[in-house]
Amino acid sequence: MAFLSRIMVLKSRAHFSAGANGIRAGSAGAKFEGSRKRKATQARTRIGLIMVAFVAFYGVIGARLTYYGLREPETTSSIMPADRLMASRPDILDRNGEVLATDIRTVSLFAEPHKIVDADEVIEKLRTVLPDIDAKQIYGKLRSNSRFQWLRRQLTPKQQSEILALGIPGIGFRPEKRRFYPGGATAAHIVGYVNIDNRGVAGMERYIDSQGLADLAAVGMTSSQPLEPVKLSIDVRVQAILRDVLTSSITKFKAKGAGGVVLDAHTGEILAMSSVPDFDPNDPAAGGEEGWLNRMSNGTFEMGSTFKSFTLAMALDSGKVKMTDSFDARYPIKIGGFTIKDFHGKGRFLTVPEVFQYSSNIGTAKMADVVGIDGHKAFLTKLGLLTRMQTELPEVAMPSQPREWKKINSVTISFGHGVSTTPLQTAVAGAALVNGGKLIEPTFLPRNEVQAESAATQVIKPTTSDNMRWLFEWNGVNGSGKNALVPGFDVGGKTGTADKVINGRYNHDHNFNAFLAAFPIYHPKYVVLTFIDDPRSETDRAVLAGNSAAPMVKEIISRSAAILGVKPRFGENGSAMLVSY
Repeated sequence: MAFLSRIMVLKSRAHFSAGANGIRAGSAGAKFEGSRKRKATQARTRIGLIMVAFVAFYGVIGARLTYYGLREPETTSSIMPADRLMASRPDILDRNGEVLATDIRTVSLFAEPHKIVDADEVIEKLRTVLPDIDAKQIYGKLRSNSRFQWLRRQLTPKQQSEILALGIPGIGFRPEKRRFYPGGATAAHIVGYVNIDNRGVAGMERYIDSQGLADLAAVGMTSSQPLEPVKLSIDVRVQAILRDVLTSSITKFKAKGAGGVVLDAHTGEILAMSSVPDFDPNDPAAGGEEGWLNRMSNGTFEMGSTFKSFTLAMALDSGKVKMTDSFDARYPIKIGGFTIKDFHGKGRFLTVPEVFQYSSNIGTAKMADVVGIDGHKAFLTKLGLLTRMQTELPEVAMPSQPREWKKINSVTISFGHGVSTTPLQTAVAGAALVNGGKLIEPTFLPRNEVQAESAATQVIKPTTSDNMRWLFEWNGVNGSGKNALVPGFDVGGKTGTADKVINGRYNHDHNFNAFLAAFPIYHPKYVVLTFIDDPRSETDRAVLAGNSAAPMVKEIISRSAAILGVKPRFGENGSAMLVSY
């Protein structure tokens, strides 16, 4: 028993010693712990490699995107992104909401040359629908290495359906928008037109692009959603009347051109402006270069005796001349080898009103001499007649004047020779003479009198303006403006018959005629200016402004005054009433 007990004690000690030293059990545990560490290390390594791979992969993508973003654009075809092709332009409306320009949906024909098998067959089929296509040009496009080529822009629905019926592989249609002008040529030079890509080229269409639409289109931020319409100051009814008078006058007088404007004297708003020949903005190329020229704002002319209005206003405003003064008009003025004389000389002293009434070159020149050369130049500059006019219309010409003003220049400029300016800025300066003496830049956008007042510049004294209104009325009743009178509407104004320069010399047989008018003259609301270039009579002789430009003003006012809201008045101070019907 004791033996067995001793044996058991020894075994227990032996087992305890073996376990404590880790001979067998420690060997198995070491193997287990090592395997677990190796697996953890391998997992971390694999995750690290995967992360490095992801970073490298997306780093390459980011680098390529940055490269493509910074490189110069490469033109691979003439097609534009769909959002730009479908981008809308705002409608253009007149002051009463009548549509002058709008977008209509259309389609354009294109080809994918790499899909074209037989270019000759394609051309032959297309000619059955589009007989006027240029076969040589189309063939070159179809055989090109590009993947896209325009064949014909802006097709009609009928043309599209007929081409679809031909079943030509490799061609297709792209939706676009086309600009449409319901009034045609009625307001062509004001509204302007767009190119084949619906981008503004001239007139208010170009102005709209300059206000940010073109920049948005360039970066692809325009959309096909309708935009807020742009309302203009013009009244399309008055515009149609004005253009009708101009076109009929050109035919009647066999003239080279004509123009006119109706201007609000107190806001500077253009109610109507036209220049003929003109063009149809739906097909601008058909008008030719003669039709594209806007003679009212982008043509400069010697305005003749209408400038005497500014010379008299200058003399009166200077305080050196009074309405009661007289000037010796008995003898011609000889200066610098030239002789200045009156067309219908009276051979006597003339009062200031008579100088204006008889359109005396001698009397006007002597008034300018009283003010002086520097004062004369400064006054015309103040009226905006020697600087480029500021308005929304892009087509505005710079007036021309002598590089150095000498006495002979001041003398001739006093009666409208020697300075060329635009008819529109002549009308704007004329408005300042009758509206209380305030020069207001013209606008083709709506503007009220409060807004105009903040932008106005006082250029002559109110008393001078009062005198000029009286002189305009005096000349309208007693002088060259008789043929512009409209019963009930008190028209006053000044004619201008300027000899044209032919081969470097003034030619008395070729005239540029103008008439500057305001109505109702007792409190002018509107200024009307017309001109006609080189009018001829039935005997092919020159016609004076009193017989050509003045009657044009009469017809414009008689047809449009009621539309403009001007009420006629009859009798002394409007006391007479119309009682018979």
